[in-house]
Amino acid sequence: MQLLIVDDEPIIRLGLVKMAEVYAPAFTGIRTAENGLDALDKIRALEPDIVLTDIRMPKMDGLALCQKIHDEYSHIQTAVLSGYSDFEYAQKAISYSVKQYLLKPLEVTELHEVLNNLAQQSSSGYISVSRYMEWIDRMEQSIWSMKMSDLNAVMKQWREYCLSSNLSLSQVKELLVDCITMLVKRFQDKQPGKEKEFVYQSIHGESIMAALERFDGVLHQIAEHLLISRKGNYRDPMEEAKAYIDSRLSQEISLDQVAAMIGLTPTYFSALFKKMTNETFVQYRINRRMEKAKELLSVPHIRIVDVASLVGYEDYPHFTKTFKKIVGISPSEYRSQQGIK
Repeated sequence: MQLLIVDDEPIIRLGLVKMAEVYAPAFTGIRTAENGLDALDKIRALEPDIVLTDIRMPKMDGLALCQKIHDEYSHIQTAVLSGYSDFEYAQKAISYSVKQYLLKPLEVTELHEVLNNLAQQSSSGYISVSRYMEWIDRMEQSIWSMKMSDLNAVMKQWREYCLSSNLSLSQVKELLVDCITMLVKRFQDKQPGKEKEFVYQSIHGESIMAALERFDGVLHQIAEHLLISRKGNYRDPMEEAKAYIDSRLSQEISLDQVAAMIGLTPTYFSALFKKMTNETFVQYRINRRMEKAKELLSVPHIRIVDVASLVGYEDYPHFTKTFKKIVGISPSEYRSQQGIK
């Protein structure tokens, strides 16, 4: 089980961590946060089983955090720790499904008793819908772009999460079948008329790990079928994106347009583009425009103002400013260096 301790006072956080570390059975992970906003970020990333939070904190207090947990992560068990014996706070905490309301200072035996109660009430057999959909999106993008290393990384996280979620074997199999069904439907929508290419065997296995391994095999099978359906004409999505951008330097195209053209979501495309090119979409387009501008400036009969237009700059002063920033000299100076007057 995972525990998140939220308190804005470092000494108290450290003390609570020390007390939690000697709790048995031991937690698989103990994390800390210094306020409600920090805690929410860690909850979204880690989804702990239990949250122990202070009431009075800057940026977002404990009650606001409990309300967020109640509304968005109802499976997480919460306990409130406060130095204020305030019944109104206790009432509000109870309304947000907080199971325990404790007063500082807290003894180690009191904390362990609270953890025992929360551990017993902790939901089993739960998997976050938001995280489930996020993983399906990542699996889809990895397979569609044939990034098998990315797919393997996603599968490693997926496997670890499923094994720690207390799902039964039948629940895991049902989850995996739903996931495959959804992925296949998405690929069919991307390639109308290719339904027969996406035939896969059912998920089976005598254990959860065996079912997950079978699932991994099915994903790679889907990727192979997808590649076959492209009849070997597959182009790397980043090369395809760059070619699309390069051929439209005079136009104002958006990241969303390019992402849609290669069949990726804008967010995934943006991250993948930066990873593969070491440049953002905007940086790449500007640099390519300036490279094209240098080529055109080397042609004597093309006016500099026309060069600006040909690389997508109707605002001539903006073009010259950008060119000098990237190249180091103005367009006219560059042309002079080429021996062109």
